[in-house]
Amino acid sequence: MRALPILSVLGLLGMLSPVERQGPQWTSVEAPGARSPLDRNLVAADSVVADWVDAGRIPGAVLLVALDGAVVLERAYGWSELYDYGPGQYQAWTADGTGARGIQRRVDPVRMTPSTLFDLASVTKVMATTLAVMLMVESGDMDVDAPLSHYLPDFRGGGKDGVTLRHLLTHRAGLYQWLPTYYYATNRDEASEYVRAQPLAWEAGEGRHYSDLGFMLLGLAVERVAGTSLDDFLRERIYGPLGLDWTGFRPLDGAAGADGEAAGPGNAGSRFASTSHGNPYEQRMVHDSTFGYRIAGDAEAWDGWRRRTLSGEVNDANAFHAFGGIAGHAGLFSTASELNVLLQLLLNRGAYGGRRYLNAQVVDTFLASTSGGQALGWQLQAYIGQASFSHTGFTGTLVLAVPEYDLALVLLTNRQNLGVDQDGLYPDVDPLQRAVVAAVIKGVRNAS
Repeated sequence: MRALPILSVLGLLGMLSPVERQGPQWTSVEAPGARSPLDRNLVAADSVVADWVDAGRIPGAVLLVALDGAVVLERAYGWSELYDYGPGQYQAWTADGTGARGIQRRVDPVRMTPSTLFDLASVTKVMATTLAVMLMVESGDMDVDAPLSHYLPDFRGGGKDGVTLRHLLTHRAGLYQWLPTYYYATNRDEASEYVRAQPLAWEAGEGRHYSDLGFMLLGLAVERVAGTSLDDFLRERIYGPLGLDWTGFRPLDGAAGADGEAAGPGNAGSRFASTSHGNPYEQRMVHDSTFGYRIAGDAEAWDGWRRRTLSGEVNDANAFHAFGGIAGHAGLFSTASELNVLLQLLLNRGAYGGRRYLNAQVVDTFLASTSGGQALGWQLQAYIGQASFSHTGFTGTLVLAVPEYDLALVLLTNRQNLGVDQDGLYPDVDPLQRAVVAAVIKGVRNAS
């Protein structure tokens, strides 16, 4: 176990502005001024996030770094909701890119806290769906090399008989990346039928084509085998036993009120990081022929777009409108600290807190490299030459682990709350993510 040189609180307070930044939850184990390479690079990572918030590039964020199972940095920055729609402010998407910009800065913005709940978007694919398949494989109820038709019998024809769970988990099933299922389905059953009926765009195994539809199907397969919802299955089998009170789908169920304050067990009063104002990006996807997703048929045939700032409800329109908030590709909510627990579970090869939750061999199988820098569900990347497993989400979320250093990193932002720019795009947080990861890994490497 390496000694953990943690930053001095006093040494950092001078760096903080009184409005945007909040004190770090760190405890010094060294004399003030004794700075290791890890210390210096944690300061660098912290400063990168704080600078992005101070410059208005993102409204807020939460950053958590854990080393050898111990949290060495956990901080909230900025605001969980800085902008919202005012009365009569809603604007639909327009071809000149100026639509959905009718937002205003709140006079009483909601401060970000370490316990703020985030819409994880595609991080759902690993922290929910992949985890559920792992549990099913361990129990013998699923086999990653079995055809999907073994679990969803009507997924057949047109080459689909050869699509396996492994193909789906590695985005090599040949499915379309995305389709607006809500144009064709008015409820969850219809959405499930529509997705199962989709033809392949490529032959199974022919290249990697990232696909939301593939993880929708994985979620449906888990539900069919389990005989219950993906949310309930995970709550019973893993989230509940781990004590994760705030990781799950549809967090507004039973909420205390419209102010976004969550009710339920534990952490009462924690708030949501608000995401977009309606769904302007998805509106452009179906309306703009230059964007690469335009649907066949009349784009005006459906007009169920949400006309409000989204807080506590899943941003992804397929998950919200077609699947009722519970889907294999999106819909999971959590906090940085609870995501760290799940990363620790994987870093410990299925064990956490002295108890085993997953077979080590199953964890090894799912985290092993396949072709194209992909594990089962997880993306394998080398940040400044260091192997890791990670996943990002469209709302501005990142979870990452580096097994060699027993390092876990969670960076959650609410980039969408700024609204779309004149090109109809949200702020690109990839440079932020890369800078933070690089700083932390550099510090850990130099301190080793």
